[in-house]
Parts: sequence; C-alpha cells; structure tokens
Amino acid sequence: MTELSDENILEMLSNDKNFDKGFEILIKNYHEKLYWHIRRIVHFHEDADDAIQNTFIKVFKNIKGFKGESKLYTWLYRIASNEAITLLNKKKKKNLTSWDQEVDSLGKQLIADSYFDEDRAQLVLVKAIAQLPDKQKIVFNMRYYDEMSYADISEALETSVGALKASFHHALKKVESYIKEHIDYV
Repeated sequence: MTELSDENILEMLSNDKNFDKGFEILIKNYHEKLYWHIRRIVHFHEDADDAIQNTFIKVFKNIKGFKGESKLYTWLYRIASNEAITLLNKKKKKNLTSWDQEVDSLGKQLIADSYFDEDRAQLVLVKAIAQLPDKQKIVFNMRYYDEMSYADISEALETSVGALKASFHHALKKVESYIKEHIDYV
C-alpha cells in the first residue's frame, strides 16, 4: 500500500467508520520520523519509546479537534517535541548533577546503548547538541536532521521564522565550537 497524503488520512480520521484504519496509517506514516526526532532530543531508546507512545496517545485523544490551522505533520512534531521536553524536564528534576557530569554520563550511556553506533565523530556531535538549551536543540535537530523549512519549524513550534533563524545560528555556532574543542584532527 502506498503512503497516503495527510489530507487522505485526515479524511479517514473524520469518519468514525474509517477512524481506526486512518489512525493506523497515521502511525505507520509518522512513527519512525517522530521516533528519531524525539530520540535525538532525549538520546536513549527507552526514553524515546516512552515519549513516542505518549505522543500518539495525545494525538489519538486530540485528533478529532485538529482544525487544520497548521499542517498535520507540523502539529505532530509540536506534540512530539513537547513530549520530549516534558520527559527531559522530569529527568532534570530527578538528576541534580553538574552539566559536565551529565554530558560525560551521556557519553558513557550512549556507548553502552546497543542502538548506538560507536563512531567518535557521531558521539562528539551528540554531546555538542546535548549541551544546547532545549529550544536550540529542537530547532537544530529539526533543521539539520529532519531538513524542515523554517516556515514548517515555525508552525510546529509556534515561533517566528526570525527567532528560529537566530536560534539555529546560535546553536550552530555552539555546536561548531564544541566540536572544535573536542575532536582530534589528523
């Protein structure tokens, strides 16, 4: 079966008879994209798994109220981003260690994670992105990994394009600086 357009999915979801099938297709179309968006924010498979589950629960509960004032996929990214931030905030409240200890711990945990490829450059990039403030991290990930336009990120995060461009620029400079400090050049 070919991937249905968002308009077709929304049409299915608006009809009680086709709702279950429409929701199944929505999950099939967006699960992997949203999982990796969340995973790049929270870093660990188990956390991303929890956040993606919470994302789809919220989507299920609220899809009937979706008015189409934004694109379906930007609405989904907004929910996924919020779930990832909520999870991070809960973890931050429980963890009272310093930032340096947190980044060091992240590196050790990632290397131990069976889903993580032990590429040194990848580890440095992940650590560089991890040190960004949450908003910059999300904007960086949406732009760099998801290749979203500023207009779509603006819609998903309900922020102006100008503010997003500034956020991305600052994030990029911080990532570049971190990488220059932590990568051994040949």
